[in-house]
Amino acid sequence: MTDDTSPEACRVRFAGRIAAELNEIADTSAQTGSDRKPVMLDQQSVGRLSRMDALQGQAMAKAMPGRRDGRARALLAALERLETGEFGWCDDCGEFIGFPRLELDPAVMRCVSCAR
Repeated sequence: MTDDTSPEACRVRFAGRIAAELNEIADTSAQTGSDRKPVMLDQQSVGRLSRMDALQGQAMAKAMPGRRDGRARALLAALERLETGEFGWCDDCGEFIGFPRLELDPAVMRCVSCAR
């Protein structure tokens, strides 16, 4: 593992990964649209508990797009930081965040010390 913190090294290392995660988010959003549709009441085939489970599943499916959108915004901001050469540097203290932390989450904006 290299310690090269240059913008080009970061771009090479993380741009593809960030783009791949953004594509995955878009694909998942497209595939789960039907999960957010209204739950139909059919008391002949669905009991009360089954309907409650279906409603809970629908509520969770409705909450996911917001989380996915937030993650997509964070990843787009990381791509912007890659382009400007600011990627990998802590927003608070200005030190390099470190590749192990960036490998866990390339959208992270603070080093471990400042994140505490």
